[in-house]
Amino acid sequence: MKKSVFLGTLSLAALAGGIAAAGTLDDVKARGMLNCGVSTGLAGFSAPDANGVWQGFDVAVCRAIAAAVLGDPMKVNFVSTTGQTRFSALASGEIDILARNTTWTFSRDVDLKFTFSGVNFYDGQGFMVKKALGVSSAKELDGSTVCIQTGTTTELNLADYFKSNNMTYEPVPIETNAEAQQQYLAGACDVYTTDASGLAATRATFADPENHIVLPEIISKEPLGPLVRHGDDQWADIAMWTLNALIAAEEFGITSANIDELAKGTQNPEVNRLLGTEGELGAMLGLDKDWAMRAIKAGGNYGEIFAATIGESTPIGIARGLNAQWTQGGLLYSPPFR
Repeated sequence: MKKSVFLGTLSLAALAGGIAAAGTLDDVKARGMLNCGVSTGLAGFSAPDANGVWQGFDVAVCRAIAAAVLGDPMKVNFVSTTGQTRFSALASGEIDILARNTTWTFSRDVDLKFTFSGVNFYDGQGFMVKKALGVSSAKELDGSTVCIQTGTTTELNLADYFKSNNMTYEPVPIETNAEAQQQYLAGACDVYTTDASGLAATRATFADPENHIVLPEIISKEPLGPLVRHGDDQWADIAMWTLNALIAAEEFGITSANIDELAKGTQNPEVNRLLGTEGELGAMLGLDKDWAMRAIKAGGNYGEIFAATIGESTPIGIARGLNAQWTQGGLLYSPPFR
């Protein structure tokens, strides 16, 4: 009898807004694998390499969480999702976390019943065109055809921007970034619009990137970050504080090269708490004392991850900008580890 009541409760929870999420940590440990939702392939952010191993800026978040929880950054099953399928994959329990260029908005947080784990990239929507189009500003795009991914914040942003500037456009709806790239290069649309980081990543894969420009206008705020389901505060805390650990590590000068030495103890109590040599922060999360140390060692601190995957020395070539530490004029800021 108790079993049927329990199942009935689960069914009600599912109807109310996604599966009951309590116990995700136990599920991940029992499975021995973290199920991470990513894009269908976006250079620098999440894409499989020549050996089929997923790499990238967003991928690194899931690697860090797997290291913190399972002790191994490679114990991740990456699930490709589109703008249309990503939220159902998370709500249904197919994935434990979504790390896929997803903008934190009111409705996604509240109405869709997801919990964002913070911001790992501060972005904004932009426009890319071929140089041959002879356009230097988005305000010259009246009457253009625009490739736009469905199920994204860019649809409404695009409509609002053109309306407010008394311009018209013809949308060319696409499902994936790969489809957008193909349609744009084939001339099916004059313009491709998405987050500026996505434009930079896409442009970097072109055979002739110098013949394409990202226009100067940024028309929205797109705070991108990983998200989990409502209903499991412990799992949400693990996701949020793992991201914060990567950010704080950069602020404190903790790198993949010096972390083992710093873990022996420092004069900074917060560093000691972060690396598990003082306090019981790990136990508060249901993890051991070395959780954050493993997360940081997985791919380095936030700055190391940024530089290796999407930074100015990579083909993507993104400057830190708003994604610099707060001490360097950016918006990156981790709450205290105490």
